[in-house]
Amino acid sequence: MTAEKRDRSVQRGARGWRQETLVSLPQRQYRSAISELSGRVVMALAILLLATLIVYLDRGAYSDNVNGDGFDFIDALYYSTVTITTTGYGDLTPAAPHARLINALVITPLRIAFLVLLVGTTLEVLANEGARGIRDTGWRKRMRHHTVVIGYGTKGRSAIATMLRHDIPREKIVVIDESAQAISDANYDGLAAIRGDATRRDLLRRAEITKAREIIITLDRDDSAILAVLTVRQMNPRAHVVVAVRDHENASLLRRSGADMVVTSSDAVGRLMGLSSVNPHVGNVMEDLLSSGVGMEVAERQVTPEEVGRSVDQIEGEKIVAVVRNETVRRFFDSTVATLKAGDRVVVVRRSQHQDPHDVITREDDF
Repeated sequence: MTAEKRDRSVQRGARGWRQETLVSLPQRQYRSAISELSGRVVMALAILLLATLIVYLDRGAYSDNVNGDGFDFIDALYYSTVTITTTGYGDLTPAAPHARLINALVITPLRIAFLVLLVGTTLEVLANEGARGIRDTGWRKRMRHHTVVIGYGTKGRSAIATMLRHDIPREKIVVIDESAQAISDANYDGLAAIRGDATRRDLLRRAEITKAREIIITLDRDDSAILAVLTVRQMNPRAHVVVAVRDHENASLLRRSGADMVVTSSDAVGRLMGLSSVNPHVGNVMEDLLSSGVGMEVAERQVTPEEVGRSVDQIEGEKIVAVVRNETVRRFFDSTVATLKAGDRVVVVRRSQHQDPHDVITREDDF
């Protein structure tokens, strides 16, 4: 039996014991069906106990039409049960006028509340679970060429913010994280999210990882990142996988595991700090390029028909720093890309399209 078949078998066997992991969509909060029904049952038992106490405290006003041996607590519980559930055998009845009035004004509303609570809300819970399943199925069918972000910490949120500024639709982004707070934050930010371990095949399958175009992994531990890359790459050999690694020594291992790009977060921060210390203005420029939506930005675009045949120095309004030709990145001073061709893509430094017109590179307002 292959690993994937075994995972599917385990998943089918587990459905009877636990709720299947579903996507948590924005601005929708759900409790599990078990917790909802348990709460309703507790409230129903409380109503039954209240009715029993009312009848028992006034037990002298009730008569036993069968045994005639008095009216004790068991009789009160029995009477309340058959009355609230509308069974009503008639063997125990309120004899005194005030007892009948209490039944009409107090017991009857409790009976109605009991039925609405236990029956109505049970149907509501089942309907909500069914609706959620339908929404989950519909969401999964729409997920094609989307981006999966594993880890919704500082790096994950920054990556998503950059994608959104470059016109990637929120509907095409799904977050995976083990933290309930992170899932809640992602939903608050308008993103679909799935809670769980990103190394689990069944959970990745729920995120439609096999149909994803881009996968970004920003986990706090390098060993978890390596395992996630191995699992993701096995399930989707075509997606572009970008991984953040904490220790530079693990970068080569992540590349061998299948990552297309590895970003060493500690080295990147260290280099930026070093530049800011030795060459403050260079560090300021680098920080500006990394701060999407402010000052300058780095972007990739297709060469336009009007630019074909021109050199990289002849492009106005932005600075070309690299040319992507035949899926190979070539620096702007490479003689092989001295003239732009149809089908080329260029990496440019340009003014941010989302910035304030009065913004300057020093951004005094930020300090």
